[in-house]
Amino acid sequence: MAGSQPQPYESALDAIPGSHPYPRSSRYHDAEIGIHTQPDGTPVRYIKRRLLPPLSANPEETETHTVSSGERPDHLGQRYFGDPAAWWRIADANPVLDPRELTAEPGEEIEIPSGFPSGLPGGSGGRHG
Repeated sequence: MAGSQPQPYESALDAIPGSHPYPRSSRYHDAEIGIHTQPDGTPVRYIKRRLLPPLSANPEETETHTVSSGERPDHLGQRYFGDPAAWWRIADANPVLDPRELTAEPGEEIEIPSGFPSGLPGGSGGRHG
């Protein structure tokens, strides 16, 4: 294969049915990939809008956490899900625009979603230990 050029990441993904550029633990993993065709015919891949799930009305689906001084969203992701990058699951369960709002006020109670999709790293079912 002398002279062949490496495939760009996007082109390589196109060749794999069901492939996705984000890892399974990412908040964008289930987001739909769109393709915009520029006027010159160049296709550009993008992530379509990701809608937040509704806030849980069922208290059995969440647990409450009281924020301590110095905590950060990534600390909570590690504590509850075994993955500091899973902070977004907590942000999604609370009505905040900026994830830093989750831990800005010591003593405030925030919701922690129970469960983590099976098969993902840190899947501890919302329990901490």
